[in-house]
Amino acid sequence: MERIRKAIIPAAGLGTRFLPFTKTMPKEMLPIVDTPAIHFIVTEAIKSGIEDILIVTSSSKTALENYFDENYELEMRLRELGKYEEADEIHQLPSLAHIFYVRQKEPKGLGNAILAARPFVENDPVAVLLGDDLIFNEGKPAVRQLMDAYEDKKTPVLGVQKVKHGDTKRYGIVDPSKEIRPTDRLFKIVDVVEKPDVDKAPSDYAAVGRYILTPDVFKVLSGVKPDADGKIQLTEAFHLYAKEHSLYAANLDGDRYDVGDKFGYFKATVDSALKRPDMGEDVRAYLRELVEKEKI
Repeated sequence: MERIRKAIIPAAGLGTRFLPFTKTMPKEMLPIVDTPAIHFIVTEAIKSGIEDILIVTSSSKTALENYFDENYELEMRLRELGKYEEADEIHQLPSLAHIFYVRQKEPKGLGNAILAARPFVENDPVAVLLGDDLIFNEGKPAVRQLMDAYEDKKTPVLGVQKVKHGDTKRYGIVDPSKEIRPTDRLFKIVDVVEKPDVDKAPSDYAAVGRYILTPDVFKVLSGVKPDADGKIQLTEAFHLYAKEHSLYAANLDGDRYDVGDKFGYFKATVDSALKRPDMGEDVRAYLRELVEKEKI
């Protein structure tokens, strides 16, 4: 199989948890301090060696296309004001990677959004990065960790992290083929279960929005039937795939934030602000002040 040079970013969801903001603006444009979440996702893909990116959108998400497009008027105005660093940053955005777009015609779930990208994928392995999941670390980007695992095993790979057992009902949970040691970064799995009841969860390892898919996964996915809510689930494709093929999970290194959730978004914003040299100390001092005044 060829090396991975393509990535899909599904970003067609309605974002109902962030209404009224998402009435006019995609949730992927929610800023982590001053940078949209989608920017971090695209940057992760590029730092991992991805060359071509397809963003799956919907009719209400033209802001995503505009963000990665050129804006000569804004750039010129910034330079006139002497804001050269900001102008250079705006200028560099369109050259981050080859970015393409396709619309998901109906909101029929993650699996359906990924199938919309099938012509883009052709017969190549592809990385998938969900726009709701930010994974920050100082070392190797999360999707690069998966790409390395794929190059080792030549099979589809799910990015996972351990979650609290009580939270397993919120995720797709993998079923390992054997007991996992704390040092295991890559392990074979025999099944993936979508949001199992806590007492039925096969492990505490949850899929966290990073995948490597091969062409044969797309074949299985194309045959998946909609669930009770009319959604085509990627988890169901993995469940069917694992019955006849090898499937691996990579325990990802990094701090993950579910920015599709309000509290997850808040944590990502605060933690990012604390790490910034231009405002970290001020934010830290403000939090201390709140504690001293017993407001938190």
